[in-house]
Amino acid sequence: MSESAHDEARRGAERARGDTGREETEEERADRKWGDLLQEIRVAQTGVQILFGFLLTVVFTPRYTQLEQMDRTIYIVTVVLGASATGALIGPVSLHRIVAGRRVKERAVVWASRLTLAGLVLLLATMTASLLLILRVATHDAYVPWLVTGIVAWYLFCWFAVPMWVRSRHTTS
Repeated sequence: MSESAHDEARRGAERARGDTGREETEEERADRKWGDLLQEIRVAQTGVQILFGFLLTVVFTPRYTQLEQMDRTIYIVTVVLGASATGALIGPVSLHRIVAGRRVKERAVVWASRLTLAGLVLLLATMTASLLLILRVATHDAYVPWLVTGIVAWYLFCWFAVPMWVRSRHTTS
């Protein structure tokens, strides 16, 4: 068998192993998944970085010293959650840079996906705590926990329930 025929047979076998309806090798699939993941991370990174940057400035405002102890505790928890979310959502960039060229892109995509999911959960927690703090300071009303719960339910629906429903309805594996 000639070298080009051998290469074509290998590519055909790779396509057959991972039949996703696309004609792509495992390497091409990993490259595509990596590109898709980076695009998704850019959206979440921007949001978490803006929120985290805002949170970092709060402690330096005159109003901070007037906060009740509970609100200060919520603020500290929120900053820690924001820092954690930022780390998880920037982690895939570092992962890619450190393993680039080592022929582990498929594993890198898996780990980057895990970091991204963790980052989204931490972003959800950060946004929840931020909203709780802002509404407590702004209103001091008893309905704040209910309002925050409703918004968290909306986030859970948009970020997790809809994707899981689509996944279960429209995929076979």
